[in-house]
Amino acid sequence: MSKQQRFLWTAAERKCLYILQRNTTTFSTLLQIHAFILRHSLHHNLNLLAKFITTCSSLAAATASLSRRHAIVHLARRFFDHTPHNRDEFLFNTMISTHFAIRQLLEPFALYRDFARTRGLGFEPGGYTFTAMVKGCTACSAKKEGVQVHAVVAKNGFCLDLYVATALVDMYVKFGVLGSARKVFDEMSERSVVSWTAVIAGYVRCGDMSEARKLFYEMPEKDSAAVNVMIDGYVKLGCMDLAKDLFEKMGDKNVISWTSMISGYCHNGDVESARLMFDLMPDKNLFTWNAMIGGYCWNKRPHEALRLFHEMQSSAVVEPNEVTLVSILPAIADLGALDLGGWVHKFAQRRNLDRYANVRTALIDMYAKCGEITKAKLLFMGMPEKETSSWNALINGFAVNGCAKEALEAFEMMMHEGFEPNKITMIGVLSACSHCGLVEDGRKWFKAMEKFGLTPQIEHYGCMVDLLGRSGCLDEAEKLIRTMPYDANEIILSSFLFACGYFNDVTRAERVLQEAVKSGKWCVGDYVMMRNLYATEQRWRDVEDVKQRMKKGGSYKEVACSVIEVDGGFREFIADRFFWGEDEDNDYKDAFVSENRTGQDKTLRTGQDKTLMDRDTILCSCILFGDKLEEIMKI
Repeated sequence: MSKQQRFLWTAAERKCLYILQRNTTTFSTLLQIHAFILRHSLHHNLNLLAKFITTCSSLAAATASLSRRHAIVHLARRFFDHTPHNRDEFLFNTMISTHFAIRQLLEPFALYRDFARTRGLGFEPGGYTFTAMVKGCTACSAKKEGVQVHAVVAKNGFCLDLYVATALVDMYVKFGVLGSARKVFDEMSERSVVSWTAVIAGYVRCGDMSEARKLFYEMPEKDSAAVNVMIDGYVKLGCMDLAKDLFEKMGDKNVISWTSMISGYCHNGDVESARLMFDLMPDKNLFTWNAMIGGYCWNKRPHEALRLFHEMQSSAVVEPNEVTLVSILPAIADLGALDLGGWVHKFAQRRNLDRYANVRTALIDMYAKCGEITKAKLLFMGMPEKETSSWNALINGFAVNGCAKEALEAFEMMMHEGFEPNKITMIGVLSACSHCGLVEDGRKWFKAMEKFGLTPQIEHYGCMVDLLGRSGCLDEAEKLIRTMPYDANEIILSSFLFACGYFNDVTRAERVLQEAVKSGKWCVGDYVMMRNLYATEQRWRDVEDVKQRMKKGGSYKEVACSVIEVDGGFREFIADRFFWGEDEDNDYKDAFVSENRTGQDKTLRTGQDKTLMDRDTILCSCILFGDKLEEIMKI
């Protein structure tokens, strides 16, 4: 056979390659292709063999079933073992990468040892082999095996190979062994942009931005990936000015750069700047939408989160994924928008997104916070694989709905099934005890945290103070505040102050308020509670004194409101002398109350005139007309 003929593909080879390049999505299709290769004796074509193995690898990585993944890789391995060219380095590298793709460690190392013993019989490992081995250890988080591979690399004299050394730097960075990463980097005779970026990312990951910045400015050539790593480091440390300065100097801003800035502003509470960047961004992808929606939820702005979610739906540019649903469901729960939550649940079922445990956990949390604890429980019971977070959502759901007995039963069932409780679990358990006054159970599980290997955080102490305060154990609650290893925050002090008010302990309440004001950990509600307590005791002079102190400090109690969902829209009942009905198109605008000189006429103004009604009239109307509430809102 001439040289030209060897490089000409037959019709069968071209047909086989065409089939492999198509979207092969089933195991049966792979078996058919394997049979086609055997029938037409195509095993001499190395490129075709490698393509078959990589196709097996891709299909295995995309398969959810663990047993099916192993079956696919087993097929690839049998195919590799029986081919006469299995000692070819390229084909060998393809095979070990396939094993690593499904996190198999024993098989690729055993394969390497078997072939290494027969060196000189056709197999000679090179730089690409060791690069694949190092990357495999990195992907599988195999620290011990990674160090062993490094030793083999040094023994075979490949430490100065650019690709191998860069893979070693990246491996040690991701293992958190920055000293070894820097040592390999410093010994490199040749460095690429990827090498520099890898070691800079290591210092960013451990929070050493000083050394990262030093290396960044020493870097001879900088690409967008290196700049993005630095921006991400500044963002995570909350240094948005430095991140912004670097971002503005970037010549080639990509989606990652914009998304990092948006995420950073959101986590620093500057949602307006995040939204400005989101609107200015030329090209948005799914990650960008998720970052902005999640930012609104993170900053307790559910209305804006839902509006942006609707905008995302109507744009038809990107499709929501599991991260989108996990981001939007807390906003739905905050608003109590049960109808919308049900729609999201059906959407998840249609797109098969409810197969993800985090989506089901978010749905459980949403249903529980909307008062549908039965649906939450049914959804939990139907989960094929439960996680600790799923149990936490159910326990907390029972707690917020006042079902302490069910919460504790779920907690005990969780431990019985072998799940270890974490700090969030214990907050749910203690909250359940607090809501229902189960003092002894609360004390029992609070003490048991040490047995679980958990150190009580300030949130756990806050639950115990609330539990003891609600139950009238004021002395014990105050002692706990004095002896806990944390300074009491405004939430704990307010909780204890309200407990003092409920049990009419004026002297203790005065002392707690004085301490809260002195430490700067007070809120307007503390003064309101104290004023009401003085009024109960008919101490009118003290009532007036509290009012004057509030007025002098410019303190005003925030107007309370309640939100209900009507035909997909939201209506707010404001606890004052007026009622506000939202637009049908949910056009939420900033509203303010203006008061005339006499202080008698209060008017709510927005971009459009809103309905103003006396609160008592609204309440009476709701009682009288019942299901006619929607018509009342349109008056």
